[in-house]
Amino acid sequence: MGDWRDTANLSGRQMLDLPPLWLAALLVVVWMQTRLLPDWTVPGGLARIMGGVLVLAGLALMVWAIGAFRHHRTSVVPHQTPAALITTGPFAISRNPIYLGDVMVLCGAILWWGAWPSILVIPLFVWILRRRFIAPEEARMKQNFGPEFEAYAQKTRRWL
Repeated sequence: MGDWRDTANLSGRQMLDLPPLWLAALLVVVWMQTRLLPDWTVPGGLARIMGGVLVLAGLALMVWAIGAFRHHRTSVVPHQTPAALITTGPFAISRNPIYLGDVMVLCGAILWWGAWPSILVIPLFVWILRRRFIAPEEARMKQNFGPEFEAYAQKTRRWL
């Protein structure tokens, strides 16, 4: 338990509906924008540094959160019902540190590539994460952990 290989009980549709695949697809869109609209791509020194920092920080946050899933022996796969409510480590800062890390990676890539028109995909990605993953996960957490989850949700913000 605790990593992306915990997908044995997922349907074919669920296997294709995972946050890393959405992130990868949007990264391809951003990269394509730099190729198809090169005149709209403005890479810069400071933006590139900030982009690199965001990508690395996002990846580090994801690794930290996945480590917490492993430590608590519960699945990191969003379509599965968790065996434990994690409220420590990165989950003390954000209820969704992996999704926050995903958004940080996307923002960082946009900055790194100077793909300014692609900033428009950020709210789309946040909407996808909230609708397809966060809302159903929070409903399962509320059902499984009741008042414990509600207390956690009251004190810990969804993003930051």
